[in-house]
Amino acid sequence: MDSQAISLVRSSFKSIVAEEGGPERLARTFYSLLFARSPQTREFFPAAMDVQRDRLFTAIAYVVERLDETGEILEYLAQLGRDHRKYGVTDEHYQAVGNSMIEAFEMFGGAEMWTDEVDSAWRNALAVISAAMMDAANAQDGPPAWSATVIETRTAIKGVAIVRVQLDQPMDYRPGQYVSVQVAARPRMWRYLSPANPPDGSGIIEFHIRQVTGGWVSPAMVTQTTVGDTWVIGSPIGALGIPENTKDLLMIASGTGVAPLRAQILELVRRGNTRKVHLFYSGTHPCDLYDLPHLWALAERHPWLTVIPVSEDDTNPWWHTEAEPLSPIGMQKRLTGKVGKVVTSFGGWAGYDIQLVGNESVVNSTKFRLRAVGIDAATVRSDPTY
Repeated sequence: MDSQAISLVRSSFKSIVAEEGGPERLARTFYSLLFARSPQTREFFPAAMDVQRDRLFTAIAYVVERLDETGEILEYLAQLGRDHRKYGVTDEHYQAVGNSMIEAFEMFGGAEMWTDEVDSAWRNALAVISAAMMDAANAQDGPPAWSATVIETRTAIKGVAIVRVQLDQPMDYRPGQYVSVQVAARPRMWRYLSPANPPDGSGIIEFHIRQVTGGWVSPAMVTQTTVGDTWVIGSPIGALGIPENTKDLLMIASGTGVAPLRAQILELVRRGNTRKVHLFYSGTHPCDLYDLPHLWALAERHPWLTVIPVSEDDTNPWWHTEAEPLSPIGMQKRLTGKVGKVVTSFGGWAGYDIQLVGNESVVNSTKFRLRAVGIDAATVRSDPTY
């Protein structure tokens, strides 16, 4: 796409979503049109569409913002295309989606904003998006989804479960990526989870799952999962992973956001890593650092790894009665404060490859702190919130 077309797509999109309730109304209109024009597509989606509408808008906004970043956006779209194979999506479905999206945008933009030039720019953008997703999906030889049997489930702390599953066939994923997961109790509803371990040929994946209050899927995963359950897992997605450069690594995690970073550390151990890795592992309470003993054990065996535990509060909630683990000799004791402030108190981190995973407020506040010490926030890699 040329720069003028990209500019028209971005400006029109911003105008539409700037309206009061714009994102939600746009998503509702799009799905209403899609289901009316192509009723067979309704079976791809859950009965409750709230989460799906949010995901649609997030994906569109992500693509629109990066239309001129060709390499990054094409890889993202290819991953989405491979992941959408789990629904049974065909080329005809992509055409139906594109037509419904154009119609929804035109309804919101009105004649004054939705000119022939804007219409052409959007049709061009959607053609590029569809082609990238279809080409990747059609070129994929692996299964559209994997079946996995739960072989272990245990409670890490209240509201957080560690679940290990055995895949029915190997999956090639990059440590740091995430996958969509469906459980029998919530058909057609998918939760994105990051493997906490790298692939090792065994087909075993470990997930760290936080129960989200009011969530549709995570409460069932955390409280109802039993050994022998069957899960369905989609293709791996995501931009996180061990960088190909030789920079030292700064990893910042909050809560279960430690999972994709943990997977990379374990992969670095397997490779015989020598570069420095600093992991700031944070939570609201000390007990939120449920994987700390395991990470400390890794740091004891591998001097290149430094683990810095951080909690916002110095005490645990009333319901957590277990004693806090003692830090081994030579390990950094737990610090108290906002993780972003703690991270920047250690230095400016210039020249490090930085990854940041956690809930949205932690990610945003930490990026703000990093910017204050001269780090370009655009270079800080992060994926979905946890």
